[in-house]
Amino acid sequence: MAFWVAVSLALAFSLTNGFQDAANAIATLVATRGARPGQAVLLSAIFNLLGALIVGTAVASTIAGIVTVPQADAVAVVGAGTLGAVVWSLLTWWRGLPSSSGHALVGGLVGAALVEGGLDAIRWGGLDGLKPVGVFGVLIALAVSPPLGFALGFGFLRLVRRALRRGTRLVRGPIRVGEWGMTAALSFGHGANDAQKAMGLIAALLLATGRQSTFAVPLWVKLGCGAALTIGTALGGWRIVHTIGRRIFRLAPIDAFASQSASTAVILAASYLGGPVSTTHVVSSSVVGVGGGRRRWRHVRWRVVRSIGFAWLLTLPATAVLGAVSFLVWRAIG
Repeated sequence: MAFWVAVSLALAFSLTNGFQDAANAIATLVATRGARPGQAVLLSAIFNLLGALIVGTAVASTIAGIVTVPQADAVAVVGAGTLGAVVWSLLTWWRGLPSSSGHALVGGLVGAALVEGGLDAIRWGGLDGLKPVGVFGVLIALAVSPPLGFALGFGFLRLVRRALRRGTRLVRGPIRVGEWGMTAALSFGHGANDAQKAMGLIAALLLATGRQSTFAVPLWVKLGCGAALTIGTALGGWRIVHTIGRRIFRLAPIDAFASQSASTAVILAASYLGGPVSTTHVVSSSVVGVGGGRRRWRHVRWRVVRSIGFAWLLTLPATAVLGAVSFLVWRAIG
């Protein structure tokens, strides 16, 4: 029974990830009226699933290796940590604040594991070459990706504007097509990275309970996590779409194309290296970078950026507490 509760929580995490991170993949396309919401969700759904199915399981392996607890306690730690992440994601979504589901998951797992076994229950890790390992490896990936998103958003916009400086209205059509293409690519990258976080949780549960003898992600897990991401986007992602697409910086189609291109490059690269990154962090940073690329810093709504930044900083300690409390409740009930 506890195993299936934990699996359900992992799928719920993927659903709330759809509220948060998957919504970012379509935010700029919808905000610039490049597509209607229904069209954008359908496009994102297809490529989220493809990303979850096609790309390997490097990110899933990284997530599964964050904690090292006895098999007897693995279900409780993973379930409680995931519950903490889900609660935090719902709270920030309700406030319309884009926060990192990846940060929330790391915080929740660490909080639950610390209560179970202390510092020795955490695999602190670092970098194995370019591959992130353990908590520090994940945090490095999460810390490096926003500045990369900002820099690439700034640079891509300047390059595109220079290439099209003598363009006429005829370029609007190709830019719209480019927006669709990059939204598809960003959704693919999101499925490849964020769906794997829930996959890693379920694969770890299967291994801990003896349902698998080696770490592997079955097809049903990939399909379930990819589908949950898509459903989350369709049901509740519009608060985040509004924040990313309109409240930080009012985007034109060319801005959206540059932001999507920058975000896709960062997220796909991280997925192949096994680095769990936050689509929220990367897309938000790239949007600010685009504003800088236009030399319109004063048009960036810094109050909104500060609110998002505060939520990011608060995520790790808040979810660690939520994960710890959830573990105590789980153990008391169990």
